[in-house]
Amino acid sequence: MSTSTRLLEVLKNVAETDEVERNLDLPLYDSQVLDSMKTVELMVAISAEFGVDIAPADFEREKWATPRLIIADLETRIAS
Repeated sequence: MSTSTRLLEVLKNVAETDEVERNLDLPLYDSQVLDSMKTVELMVAISAEFGVDIAPADFEREKWATPRLIIADLETRIAS
């Protein structure tokens, strides 16, 4: 399973909607799919699934505004 597929599954579970899989450009914060608590849940879930720790201090909301952007950010973190 690809990184993007796995991430979308994690995101779908945290966000409690499969719309994140159907629309990679869904504005997660503007549409209130994610809030601060769900963002922390997502960071913990990403750490568990991928072994990538994302500290709240490293988090930039603009880089996680859509599912597509979260995938790009995670792939960059995994590669480095």
